[in-house]
Amino acid sequence: MAIRRPGPARNTDAIARMIRIDHAGEYGAVQIYRGQRAVFGRLPSKTRIARQLEHMEADEQSHLDAFDRYIAERGVRPTALSPVWRMAGFGLGVATALMGEKAAHACTEAVESVIEGHYGEQVKELEAMGETELAADFARYQAEEVAHKDLAVDEGAHDAPGYPLLSALIKTGCRIAIRVTERI
Repeated sequence: MAIRRPGPARNTDAIARMIRIDHAGEYGAVQIYRGQRAVFGRLPSKTRIARQLEHMEADEQSHLDAFDRYIAERGVRPTALSPVWRMAGFGLGVATALMGEKAAHACTEAVESVIEGHYGEQVKELEAMGETELAADFARYQAEEVAHKDLAVDEGAHDAPGYPLLSALIKTGCRIAIRVTERI
């Protein structure tokens, strides 16, 4: 049995996992916002939240575009679960939008709370590996995710019906998706 030691090959594997996971996460985030906009975008009384969601979706799409580039540049295999994350993300977006504006914001707050910590850990790992440019990119994405979370809280995420349960379920789903995407 070979012993894996720290070094370039190990770092390459770790970075590939990060890129695969984050690519899938950004893809899922775009789908969540598309699902929410599919509901709110049809209602004239919901133009304010539809615009907020459109802005956050654009940020996530920008992140996804960057991860598309990382995948191509570094030869990383994307997750085979993209069709699953597409349906799950869009479905979560529709479901939380149908529950109301506060539930849609609770979804954003829950997802971004997990992702804030996730990106934070990755930034530290990347800095330790000497991947300062990638670490800076990830730190920027993290800051934008935190801004989404803060907006969601300001818009009443914690006042959503059944917030503690809804938030816990979404956070658990995010953590499971991260673990599964590490390998598949």
